[in-house]
Amino acid sequence: MVSILTARDNVVDCYLDEGQVFAGGNALNVAVFARRAGARAAYAGTIGTDAAGGLIRNALTLEGVSTDFVQVRTGSTAYCVIGRNNGDRVFREVGFGVSRLEFDGGFVTPATGFDAVHLSVSSALEHLTLDLASVARLSFDFSTNRDTALLRAVAPHCYLASFSGGDLTAGEGLDLARHAIALGATWALVTRGAEGAVLVNGEHTYNAPAANTTVVDTLGAGDTYIATVLTELLRANNPPEALTKASEASALTCSRLGAFGKGEPLTVMPSPSQLGSASLETLH
Repeated sequence: MVSILTARDNVVDCYLDEGQVFAGGNALNVAVFARRAGARAAYAGTIGTDAAGGLIRNALTLEGVSTDFVQVRTGSTAYCVIGRNNGDRVFREVGFGVSRLEFDGGFVTPATGFDAVHLSVSSALEHLTLDLASVARLSFDFSTNRDTALLRAVAPHCYLASFSGGDLTAGEGLDLARHAIALGATWALVTRGAEGAVLVNGEHTYNAPAANTTVVDTLGAGDTYIATVLTELLRANNPPEALTKASEASALTCSRLGAFGKGEPLTVMPSPSQLGSASLETLH
């Protein structure tokens, strides 16, 4: 069984209009969907001593994701307030809480026990990509961040470099994937929502349409896609099959509220007064 460790990016996603709170965050979601795709998965990060931290730990346990590397800090768990616009998720407000406090022992040692380690741009661990890539295959979700300096610093170390390209044409998405490959990534994935996705390596280009679904909430759909593709590539399964499985899994995520799991009442949401606010661009 292939194994994947994901690091640092965790929140509780708070849907004020629906009165529900879910465990979330790119790295957390990737761990869950990698496990659903058949990988041995673990999450490494810091949560608070509040009810939201308990929600995250319980949600991971229910999904079969190891919490051996979850560390608890005094304070509040990170949160993100989510809105929806015709099913498309909208990030309204964020607070980091304890999610970016120092991780005792560092992330490199835990990663040595896994086939791959996954970070997102929201993990804010770009400075560790070389060290992490020396002990495991590195998966990195750039999301919508296409900063030249970031790409040059991270892409050369990536086994899988992933991008959210809903604003890109098919040609622009392909160009972005090829650019990541030229910088040194082994695989590059660009997801484009309802327009499907493209997966590229040094020799081949694979395109896949989006699977049919009734869109309720797109939150976590890209994370699902990344986790499934990463798991299938690590298994050395053929890329078209990997994309088909990823499209079907992502469509299922879109058909429900929240990325995964059972929603809890808003009383679980951390108090914004206890948390430092942050740019919406820096969390998901």
